Amino acid sequence: MLRKRVLVKFSGEALAGEDGFGIDTKILKYIADEIENLIRNNVEVGIVIGGGNIIRGVTAAKDGIITRTSGDYMGMLATVINAVAMQEALEHNGLYARVQSAIKMEQIAETFIVRRAKRHLEKGRVVIFAAGTGNPFFTTDTAATLRAVEIGASMIIKATKVDGVYNKDPNKYKDAKKLETLTYDQALNDHIKVMDDTSIALAKDNSLPIVVCDMFTPGNLLKIINGDLSSCSIVQKK
Repeated sequence: MLRKRVLVKFSGEALAGEDGFGIDTKILKYIADEIENLIRNNVEVGIVIGGGNIIRGVTAAKDGIITRTSGDYMGMLATVINAVAMQEALEHNGLYARVQSAIKMEQIAETFIVRRAKRHLEKGRVVIFAAGTGNPFFTTDTAATLRAVEIGASMIIKATKVDGVYNKDPNKYKDAKKLETLTYDQALNDHIKVMDDTSIALAKDNSLPIVVCDMFTPGNLLKIINGDLSSCSIVQKK
């Protein structure tokens, strides 16, 4: 049976829960359960988690005391903390997981090597890609798209707090309309913030579908991978 391979992108803020900072282990356990559901259904899973629940580079550098470059490196280190936490949660569920970092830190994580990552996936291990791209001025959205392309994922799933892409913020505007399907060019030209422009352009160049869904709907990830796109939005070619 041909196994499916996907990359799931979670925001760091989602891990913080209602506290708005740090890591809520209940959410960590929920995500681990959802990933376990994928693994048990023969899906190969890569994960990228942002670091906004700890620190964001742009925020750290906003008053000029910390340079943007250093702020971004601080943000990359935050993603490593989240990746290690995710690894622990997955292993608590009895899964095998590996953290691969774009910045060398041998005592904590493997250094990212694409062939090694693919081999882990083939063996049924979850691979958590940490430290972004390893370079400042690139977001974890871009890192997620880059890793998805490198490992040959069939899609990237951006798991968020909303059930798809809207023409404006549904939390602020009652008349916001959900866009169930849109093209890469539409997302870029209309400045619809599915992901940042660099990541969308990279996805376009590699014909990688981007699916945006509500991470807090149990079983949603598996439904999407099995072709049920009724509860999400998808960015792809026409």
